[in-house]
Amino acid sequence: MSTLEQHYQQVSQRLQQACDQSKRAPQTVKLLAVSKTKPATMVETIYQQGQRSFGENYLQDAQEKIDALQHLTDIEWHFIGPIQSNKTRPIATHFHWAETVCRDKIAQRLNDQRPADMPPLNVLLQINISGEDQKAGIHPDEVDQLAALVAQLPNLSLRGVMCIPENTQDDAALAQQFQAMQRLFQRLQQSYSSVDTLSMGMSADMALAIAYGSTEVRIGTDIFGARS
Repeated sequence: MSTLEQHYQQVSQRLQQACDQSKRAPQTVKLLAVSKTKPATMVETIYQQGQRSFGENYLQDAQEKIDALQHLTDIEWHFIGPIQSNKTRPIATHFHWAETVCRDKIAQRLNDQRPADMPPLNVLLQINISGEDQKAGIHPDEVDQLAALVAQLPNLSLRGVMCIPENTQDDAALAQQFQAMQRLFQRLQQSYSSVDTLSMGMSADMALAIAYGSTEVRIGTDIFGARS
């Protein structure tokens, strides 16, 4: 077994342990393998281990991989980087998920540019749950307005919310932010039957995020190694 495969298995085991600790079934938490900057060969290696969902931040890099791996027909591509207006068409055309939607204009463009022969693009709303000025995402108070827009766009499917919490070692502060996200998610679920995804948690805070209801954790370096 290669080092890459070993790392993937170790992350999968950690995910299982975190679910066990929170008394949750492992199948209720999706592992999103963040493959940004890594070559298609590494993605395919992890795919052969059973992984299907991959997260990409950089559009050109992602498009090259998507083209190279077209033969993997059940692979699922998630765009998890900032979405500018000039990126919406390729995201709408090539991805299954857009996880960082935080503006009405971007949602409208993704809807308008989604090809008619493709299923609706799955959308997560990015929440700036820590309230940091440098962070992308909407304020929690703005969620209802953006959710209502996305929900009525025919080529988008509102699936939930995501966040990148404060970069801190303070578990109490993280727990507070994760709990706020969980409440937001649960509130949206009451209004929209399509909402089933709470994306939060990365390598360092995976277990805590799962304890607060995360249904998707985003892991990159611990699988693929340091960014090249």
